[in-house]
Amino acid sequence: MTQATSLGCACGEVSLRVDKAPIISAECCCDSCRAAVARFQALPASRLLLGPRDASRFVLYRKDRVHFLQGTDRLAEFRLTPESKTRRVVATCCNTPVFLEFQSGHWLSLYGGLWADGTLPPLELRTMTSDLPPGPALPTDVPNSRHQSVAFFIKLLGAWVGMGFRSPKLTFVKAELPR
Repeated sequence: MTQATSLGCACGEVSLRVDKAPIISAECCCDSCRAAVARFQALPASRLLLGPRDASRFVLYRKDRVHFLQGTDRLAEFRLTPESKTRRVVATCCNTPVFLEFQSGHWLSLYGGLWADGTLPPLELRTMTSDLPPGPALPTDVPNSRHQSVAFFIKLLGAWVGMGFRSPKLTFVKAELPR
């Protein structure tokens, strides 16, 4: 039996299914993620995206295990700069951030807000904590990596091997979020 999880934007216009277990469940503390979330939170009807440590919650899945079921025409990309190799994709119907994609990446970082309350996979690590401003010490419930850790890259490499070294292209996101 295949483990499948149904996910969607806040209003339900965009829906997707993820199959099997994720690669990893993480919080990203990098400056870019925090800047993008600040932009998203300024959109009408936006929900709080940053956790108590100003981190963006992501669940990483192999692209071949993410299936968009409806609403791809409502997706728009946002890049921090025109040259950015990272794009973040938002459901424009309700301004729900859906995923982050690295150019030529074989995985999608799905925003934790897609999961219903109480169903988000448990946090496994925090990454890029070196970008956080000085403040209270981070909890020690999971590893707090100053940068991307070797273990993080090993998990991504294992997923890529499992995909036969393929990096599927997502060509259905055609719109851009206005700056």
